[in-house]
Amino acid sequence: MAGLTRRTFLSSSSTLGGVIAIPLATGCATGTERGAATAEAPPMQIEPATVPPAQRLDFTLDVNGRPQRVTVDVRTTLLDTLREHIGLTGTKKGCDQGQCGACTVHLDGRRVLSCLTLAAQVGARKVTTIEGLAGTGGGLHPMQQAFIDHDAFQCGYCTPGQIMSAVACVAEGHADDAAEIREYMSGNLCRCAAYPNIVAAIEQARGSIRRA
Repeated sequence: MAGLTRRTFLSSSSTLGGVIAIPLATGCATGTERGAATAEAPPMQIEPATVPPAQRLDFTLDVNGRPQRVTVDVRTTLLDTLREHIGLTGTKKGCDQGQCGACTVHLDGRRVLSCLTLAAQVGARKVTTIEGLAGTGGGLHPMQQAFIDHDAFQCGYCTPGQIMSAVACVAEGHADDAAEIREYMSGNLCRCAAYPNIVAAIEQARGSIRRA
């Protein structure tokens, strides 16, 4: 550009920068001003969350052939009802997510995961736990005896659920051979890895249960 020198360019740029900066600076608050505004602002009022009262039900369960009257929250599982309200602690709480099988009980002879079953859903169905598996005279169930004979446990925590599932496995007709037993017992985990002994115990008790 004609007549443009370095001096005139710098002078023009400096003037233009000042014009742009003035409106920007006018709308900016200093740190002190911002602090004062914050101090003057009233605190935000947060209303506490309101939780509706839990609904409770009063009903009777048929557990091991005996009526058990309970009053529980509608959300209470059968597992917690058995352990915390009836006092039958043989049914174990493992994962509490239906993954390990430690909480297995029978409803009308069929195995269910009590940690995923609401007590209020049971209705008139008959609940059988490990405590109710033995005979009326106190003798061991054939499956219980077979687990002892084959040392089919170590720590024993999963054993009640294993035995309840094993009895149901035979009753369902899924215990014809070792492969079938392993398949239909796969929902019951044993962290001690006593699986071969468990299979052997089921094979031993199979005949006695089918003849009963």
